[in-house]
Amino acid sequence: MDLRELYQDIILDHARSPRNFGALSEPSHLAHGHNPLCGDKLTVFMKIDDDHITKVSFEGRGCAISTASASLMTQILTGKSVAQADAVFAAFHARVTTGAAVEVASDLEDATERLEPLTGVRTYPARVKCATLAWHTVDAAVKGGVLGTTIKTE
Repeated sequence: MDLRELYQDIILDHARSPRNFGALSEPSHLAHGHNPLCGDKLTVFMKIDDDHITKVSFEGRGCAISTASASLMTQILTGKSVAQADAVFAAFHARVTTGAAVEVASDLEDATERLEPLTGVRTYPARVKCATLAWHTVDAAVKGGVLGTTIKTE
């Protein structure tokens, strides 16, 4: 199996069986995200205690890339500090938009490596928004708190 096939299998697995799918009861933070280009819509629910993400989940509808990215994101961010989450998102965003590899702290290398299957979207600019929607929505949730916020990627 070549690397492309492996990456495709990972994306399809997360798209078909998303992890941490469903609303959290009593989230401390939430946000709604919408990508009008392809119709992806999701809501991110988070519990943040002492600047650490203790739980994160999502619900909504989206393409395989959007759903897989949200699923991977929930697994990666659980247990991370908000600053660590920001660092992972910055590295991931740079990779999918410019191809640049951004150095992260050694304790975050595994997180960024787990996102590698999604970096192929770089060659399809319209799909970059699909891959980053959940991440932008988490960022909005952290900033918006329990009242939540809505973002549109355009």
